[in-house]
Amino acid sequence: MAKKVCVVTGVGPGTGAAIARRFSKEYEVAMIARTYERLSKLEQENISLHAYACDISNLLLLDNVYAHIVHDLGHPAVLIHNAVMGMFGSFEDIDSDRFEKAFRVNVTSFLRLAQLAAPNMIEDERGTIVCTGNTAAYRGSPNFAGFAPTKAAQRVLAESLARTLGPSGIHVAYVAIDAVISVPRNRKAMQDKPNEFFAQPEDIAEHVWHVVHQPKSTWTFDSIIRPFGERW
Repeated sequence: MAKKVCVVTGVGPGTGAAIARRFSKEYEVAMIARTYERLSKLEQENISLHAYACDISNLLLLDNVYAHIVHDLGHPAVLIHNAVMGMFGSFEDIDSDRFEKAFRVNVTSFLRLAQLAAPNMIEDERGTIVCTGNTAAYRGSPNFAGFAPTKAAQRVLAESLARTLGPSGIHVAYVAIDAVISVPRNRKAMQDKPNEFFAQPEDIAEHVWHVVHQPKSTWTFDSIIRPFGERW
């Protein structure tokens, strides 16, 4: 039997790559990132990893890439929106053009992907859509004026999708990561922090895998994950 298909956006060196690797054990994984160079080494690791370069803020390009994925691999059973554009600083300093682009990356592209994936999932009466986010979705901290609104909108969109698609058998979930993720850039910038301070990408991926494969009688919508020592 052919493997089912999983689409993952925002495949970088941390969470996205870990999710792609985890799902490639049982799925054909379409990896989306802005440049092919970011994906090429991953693609060589496993014949079930497939690279698709796309700036998802460009919805026309996103539509075209999604059509290529369906042609090459088939309709996805799982969609994981992990792409993110962060923008930090006081509200006085926020550039409105970048603010709008952050909405396109974090929210509008998520909406478009759901519009593309949901019809086939409804027909099959199964499927999962997961959006990874963070606790900025729940609160507006002073220096998060350019970021928190996009994540709050993202989470509320996911909730609307969950309530709309759930009765059709499609599980929609929001996974908030309240942590500094262990990637080379963060480890270099925070060399004084112990290993347990960081969330490990592989552990995040395992949590996403669990959410995707929950039985219908116990679906999770909201989950917040953090290292055991994180203050909250």
